[in-house]
Amino acid sequence: MKALVCHAGGKIELMDRPVPKIQAPTDAIVQVTLSTICTSDLHIIHGAVPRAVPETVLGHEFVGVVTQVGDAVKNLRPGDRVAANCVTFCGECWFCRHGYVNNCEHGGWELGCRIDGCQAEYVRVPYASTSLSRIPDGLSDRAALLTGDILSSGYFGAQLCNIHPGDTVAVIGAGPVGLCAMACARLFGAGKVIALDINPARLQLALEHRAADIAINPAREDAVDAVLRETGGRGADGVIEAAGGENTLQTAWQIARPNACVALVAMYEKPQLLPLERMYGKNLIFKTGGVDSAYCDVLLEHLAAGRLDTRFILTHQGPLNEIIRGYETFADKSNGCMKWVVTPYER
Repeated sequence: MKALVCHAGGKIELMDRPVPKIQAPTDAIVQVTLSTICTSDLHIIHGAVPRAVPETVLGHEFVGVVTQVGDAVKNLRPGDRVAANCVTFCGECWFCRHGYVNNCEHGGWELGCRIDGCQAEYVRVPYASTSLSRIPDGLSDRAALLTGDILSSGYFGAQLCNIHPGDTVAVIGAGPVGLCAMACARLFGAGKVIALDINPARLQLALEHRAADIAINPAREDAVDAVLRETGGRGADGVIEAAGGENTLQTAWQIARPNACVALVAMYEKPQLLPLERMYGKNLIFKTGGVDSAYCDVLLEHLAAGRLDTRFILTHQGPLNEIIRGYETFADKSNGCMKWVVTPYER
């Protein structure tokens, strides 16, 4: 089969790899129907993910069709359409039982990082019973594609903020995760959603699709002053930092009102500083970490019911044959690329 491999040093290459086989009774083999390119893949290429293993097939966000299951997998069978969780988790350890699946004692971010991922024709999924979710009848692969990663990340960020009905939530970064965070903030009852980004086209997209009510470009106006203006001088009730830029963490705590929650769901490539002496008295709550994507089944229900729709984020696509070009387009954000969808290899 064809697969995109990340070599040591960050070079990527589309090459031939053996079709994966069942290695444990809890495994499933999935034929990939759609996958995506993610910013986390770029972090691996840039050497910013120390746990990543060289010579691994990249990719962790996908949907597909089950072709084979191990003997211990009882809730799935060949032919099932499934959406994958970006986090591999056993469902039985202490962390999994408490909902902290990102910290699974036997899993974590494995696919496309430590074991072969989904930017290939087939992928082996460990702990398939918990790491794969059936796609509801009537919901397209395209509509379900973002469930297990960026939609879960956005949901996680909104959930961390403990949003109350009518709250004003500011989301830094109108990229794929940020847009999902805006939609999920609305789902949790936010009365006003403020999008902050230095890319005017992304802000416009957020407004056009009603992900945000207000758009602020920190390159054109002072972000703190603008948020204070929109919140009666208080600041945002919740802030979701989904950009991971050089100064976005500083913006996050500055635009939060006193006693607010700041959720950090971005992945940073450089160390960040919390100037506690300047923050004293704001009584902020910071919540941070990788996505605990334990709600894929819930998100699929919301998607099937029309309460969420992320298809507008899927702006570009091409077959696995063209994935190198896809990486270039996605990394450069050229031609308005928000998310590159990888379709099956064309022979």
